[in-house]
Amino acid sequence: MRNTKIEDKYLKAKTQVDRLRGFYIHVIIYVVVNIVITSLKINRNLNNGESFEQALFDAGTFIVWGLWGIGLGLHAFSVFGLPLILGKNWEEEKIKEFMNEEQSQDWK
Repeated sequence: MRNTKIEDKYLKAKTQVDRLRGFYIHVIIYVVVNIVITSLKINRNLNNGESFEQALFDAGTFIVWGLWGIGLGLHAFSVFGLPLILGKNWEEEKIKEFMNEEQSQDWK
């Protein structure tokens, strides 16, 4: 029984670490890709005769950062915000609930 609790805690911690790693990878990709996209757009706009300010403050650049930023924000909320709203044991309680439902259906 004791080993089962330790294994459950380990699996729960591993799941959280995996979710955090996925979020951090998402942040790194977001920053790197958007810097490359922004650099290419600025370079293209400068070659089209725009000033650096005009090239930098192009609406298309901010749209890419903003839309992807919304997705990144949702990802952050799923990793950090949902446990605050649903509670730390929400997943565990739902699993038990579904297992009990499944068991009660087996008895029918």
